[in-house]
Amino acid sequence: MIPFSVLDLAPIPRGSDAAQAFRNTLDLAQHAEQWGYQRYWLAEHHNMTGIASAATAVVIGHVAGGTKTMRVGAGGVMLPNHAPLVIAEQFGTLASLYPGRIDLGLGRAPGTDMMTARALRRDLATNADMFPQDVVELQMYFQPAEPGQKIRAVPGAGLDVPIWLLGSSLFSAQLAAALGLPFAFASHFAPEQMSAALELYRSQFKPSEQLDRPYAMVGVNVFAAETDAEAQRLFTSAQQQFVNLRRGEPGPLPPPVDTMEGRWSAMEKAGVERALACSMVGSPATVRRGLETFLAATKPEEIIVTGQIYDHAARLRSFEIAADIHKEIAAG
Repeated sequence: MIPFSVLDLAPIPRGSDAAQAFRNTLDLAQHAEQWGYQRYWLAEHHNMTGIASAATAVVIGHVAGGTKTMRVGAGGVMLPNHAPLVIAEQFGTLASLYPGRIDLGLGRAPGTDMMTARALRRDLATNADMFPQDVVELQMYFQPAEPGQKIRAVPGAGLDVPIWLLGSSLFSAQLAAALGLPFAFASHFAPEQMSAALELYRSQFKPSEQLDRPYAMVGVNVFAAETDAEAQRLFTSAQQQFVNLRRGEPGPLPPPVDTMEGRWSAMEKAGVERALACSMVGSPATVRRGLETFLAATKPEEIIVTGQIYDHAARLRSFEIAADIHKEIAAG
């Protein structure tokens, strides 16, 4: 039974605010736990008025505190924005508060625009290039402290905090394989190198203390509703958001519209369709066919589902339909 998980970007719909986004996130997480999702991940983004999860570790604590059994984590923390020791302390704290439930996914992108990245990092010239070394340093902080060790993560040292590498290219696939770490590919917004990255990761994987065989997760967008037409309408919020981002005008998640005609150019439409190619949009039957085809093509160890849906009730229903489909597929 391939686990299904949730990636929540903590969307801020137009006309709402971050406080409501956090209430919606916790509500979705509590439902996801009841529906049988494996884990619930939140992602680090900055200077995005439509995404509330900039302080990712804080939101993870909010979700973990409001749930009981589901794993909660980062999908991901953008490590070049932080000193590895700080992340070890943050996630050591989370693992101490919620033992056996915390995941730490790491990315090497800034999670924002270059100007904001400079405000976060101060030094863009070296930080991203140090990603492999920073991952190894972070791993060291979670090891049991050695006698005489001068710098320790307190809390953090000796704690079980599984590290994942996230990516949308071949770089993190190769690094995850070399370090023997689980790998999550961002096919929900950058699918073009998915097949090559998965093949590279699986073929070059070296067993480690954390993992003895490759474990690949792939991301997929699900916009599910009672009818294909209703789901297609829900999907227009994500399409508009992508167009606005490509235009350099990110903002709150727009409400759905009846049609995208006249709202994007032919080039913008083609770009959005490429970026969101791994999207299952439609009725339960349509989404099931799409997911079965996707699973057969990628053969992942796990699927992580996301969906930028404007109306919270519709968002809940979409994830519920996906959970029902997961159970149907597992039952054969």
